[in-house]
Amino acid sequence: MTTAQQSGDPPRFRIGVFAVIERAGRYLLARRSDIDWWNLPGGGLEYDESVEEGLAREVREEIGVSITIARLIGIYSKPRKREVVLAFLCQLTDDSPEPGTSEEVSEVGWFAPGEFPERLLPKHRQRLDDALLNHPEALIRLQATSTEDDQRHTPPASA
Repeated sequence: MTTAQQSGDPPRFRIGVFAVIERAGRYLLARRSDIDWWNLPGGGLEYDESVEEGLAREVREEIGVSITIARLIGIYSKPRKREVVLAFLCQLTDDSPEPGTSEEVSEVGWFAPGEFPERLLPKHRQRLDDALLNHPEALIRLQATSTEDDQRHTPPASA
């Protein structure tokens, strides 16, 4: 029995949704304004929205684009953060504007495999790598390291 169950509180997990947006063999990444690392656009679901609605909202808020979901890439368990993340392969809709910046995003860029930035959050790099596997079924992965450990063990940006 977990501590939450012993205290009578139900287990609580945050659900994250992230978009691996592909166009012509390149993948869209966003540089976060708060920590100066690259990541996939996305974030946490609100209580009143579906997975699709939450992903569309997060992507629109962060980089100002509209997407369509092609398939689920993977399900990622992050027990240290009490979070489960769903990563989806997506494309921009035909009527979507070009991606831009926001309060959360200082820069966006399209990157080919092998050209991903060094300061790409490791958990997001794993999700991108999983998308590149083109596995027909969703993968299930454990992402057990802390954010602090990930950032400490990743090479600094090139000068």
